[in-house]
Amino acid sequence: MSTPSRTVPIMFTTSEPVPPISFDGPADYPTDVLASLTAESDDIVARYPESRSALLPLLHLVQSNDGYLTRAGVAFCADRLGLTTAQVASVATFYSMYRQQPTGEYLVGVCTNTLCAVMGGDAILADLTQRLGIAPGETTPDGSVTLEHVECNAACDHAPVVMVNWEFFDAQTPESAARLVADLQAGQPPAPSRGAPALCTFRQTARLLAGVPEQPGGAS
Repeated sequence: MSTPSRTVPIMFTTSEPVPPISFDGPADYPTDVLASLTAESDDIVARYPESRSALLPLLHLVQSNDGYLTRAGVAFCADRLGLTTAQVASVATFYSMYRQQPTGEYLVGVCTNTLCAVMGGDAILADLTQRLGIAPGETTPDGSVTLEHVECNAACDHAPVVMVNWEFFDAQTPESAARLVADLQAGQPPAPSRGAPALCTFRQTARLLAGVPEQPGGAS
């Protein structure tokens, strides 16, 4: 008696295949950098009853050193907390604040969600793309600005909103956003519309989010 053949169901998909998660950059830190990161990570880990709970600030810590998450940074977090690199990567790729590509001194995010887009967000992004000569997700050749579009900055009452290193610049126009970016490139960052009194660089912001002094070796 022959065994009836099984029909394999046809699989349909409307999405593009997702490439494997990978990180680039150096695989290891120099001895002096490793020692500095280890000392600062000791203070961070000590704040938590379970060491793995320190993963988010540790990711900010290594990002402050490298400007994005490198192979060395991911491996450092895994080794420091007794996790696998896959576990670290699953967290690092879930949150958009962790960068997988080298990031400029100022990360400029233009909201292009519905309200901001209607109020001028699309025009702002198009103008900055032309002025900077880069596409969203890219960095200027001098390393000063990384441009990106974001879906929502949760500030619809101030639309259209531009964020720089996660600080708000409200009610922007193509002209005001162009002046903002020009000031950033000139090394004269303006104060945000609200919140922090001054604008930190991307790496300084990462250190603050890690809960360590703004400068390595500085006072809290």
